[in-house]
Amino acid sequence: MPIVHVSKIVPKGYIGITLWPFGIYVSEVKYLSNNKLINHEKIHWEQQKELGGILFYVLYLIEWFIKIFTVTSVGGNPFSSAYRNLAAEREANLYEDDYEYLQEKRKRYAWLKYIFKRP
Repeated sequence: MPIVHVSKIVPKGYIGITLWPFGIYVSEVKYLSNNKLINHEKIHWEQQKELGGILFYVLYLIEWFIKIFTVTSVGGNPFSSAYRNLAAEREANLYEDDYEYLQEKRKRYAWLKYIFKRP
């Protein structure tokens, strides 16, 4: 998986994005050495690989849309609250500091347990 700096691919307001099978992209060169960010994006890489990319994005968008209306908004922004509560984001956020997670601990489809589980 290539990890590269291509600021035009990363959505405004974000510092990284994973687009399986193409690579992990960061908004600024300095983020290429941010181990926590890269580990977070590598977790997303595995999630996307498990579902072949397209199905991951479809489920991600469906879950986000549902959570806009079902997750209590923090600070008055339901879009941001929904994003933070997505199963894929919760798994990646929870384990981004655990550099052994992907190699030794993670089970396939681990993100599924966060779909209906409240934070």
